[in-house]
Amino acid sequence: MNGFYKLYCRIFQKTMKCVSPLLPWREPQLLDLPGGAAGLGAFIKGKYRRIFLVTGPNVYRKGLADGLIRGLEENGVPYELFNKVVNNPTIDNIEEAFSAYRAADCDAIVALGGGSPMDLAKVVGAKAARPNMDVRKMKGLLKIRKRIPDLYAIPTTAGSGSETTLAAVVSDGATHEKYAINDVSLIPRYAILDPQMTAGLPPQTTATTGMDALTHAVEAYIGGSNTSLTARRAEQAVELIFSNLMLAYENGSDMEARANMQKASYYAGVAFTRAYVGYVHALAHALGGFYGTAHGLANAVILPIVLEYYGKSAHKKLAALADIVGVCDEKDDDAAKAAKFIRKIKDMNNAMGIPSSIEGIRDEDIPLMAERAAAEANPLYPVPEILGKEQLEELYRLIAA
Repeated sequence: MNGFYKLYCRIFQKTMKCVSPLLPWREPQLLDLPGGAAGLGAFIKGKYRRIFLVTGPNVYRKGLADGLIRGLEENGVPYELFNKVVNNPTIDNIEEAFSAYRAADCDAIVALGGGSPMDLAKVVGAKAARPNMDVRKMKGLLKIRKRIPDLYAIPTTAGSGSETTLAAVVSDGATHEKYAINDVSLIPRYAILDPQMTAGLPPQTTATTGMDALTHAVEAYIGGSNTSLTARRAEQAVELIFSNLMLAYENGSDMEARANMQKASYYAGVAFTRAYVGYVHALAHALGGFYGTAHGLANAVILPIVLEYYGKSAHKKLAALADIVGVCDEKDDDAAKAAKFIRKIKDMNNAMGIPSSIEGIRDEDIPLMAERAAAEANPLYPVPEILGKEQLEELYRLIAA
């Protein structure tokens, strides 16, 4: 890669880090309600004209929304249900939801589900704040800049961290592009961490969403835009995931492990919403756009491959994480510690049946996917080493191996 472009990327990242404290950062208010999500109706009674309740068909079909809906109805809270969120929500899906929001005269949003319902809910909120702005024009940084309707986020997985982040990921069905909308106004106003919502997750979903949370924490930690808070939250998330993910995977009814994984996902979300992610996410987003690859699965597979590819540029910070989770010896140098940390990620993937590669990647798609991954990551993501399109093509071939 051109050295001048690398310098430009680093200057851009340092500028963003200097400007970042001036932005109105906040964390969602965590609501500890009687009955968990079912207690929301009593909390919001009389506050809004009508609630727009966003969820996916699987969450709705499994009855995870039943307690929440019952609480709304018992407390006389009017609501409009939108349960047609698709995985990796498309622009058409978002426009359909926003039309329903506007037709029902809603003025607040409740998102129940994983990353997809929360992403859609955030963009519906952005459309409510800026009804004349095309969703495609929202791509990138700080395009909304207006307060969105109050958003209550209730995760049913422990992975995306969307309940605390400024990001919403959108898929363009026409171009097969998957991109992020990033604005501090998209951070949910409230979040409810109810481990009962994750009790019925299949083991494989528990595995891939948990590794998604690990990816958030690790990419935030090894990047160059950490604050003392984001570094601490990333460390806490990594420690919780290494201690609890296998327990939740092996015994889905272990509510302590489930609660700890929700906490880890939240902490990882706090970390990366301000410290950013890296090439793992950029590569995974392009895979999702082209093939519909589940985001958690893609991150889980790609994470150890990219960490190894970074080489010595990531050794020091990976070594610090290795010390925190206790996978190394005192005599190990940073390179050895980093290698053992990456080895542990691979071992966890293997133990949970996560493959070491992604099938179905077509060689003719790699150049365009690499181009889109590079466009997402550069110059924004403060990664340990800046990679060009050719290096990202090489990584795709390693991912497909």
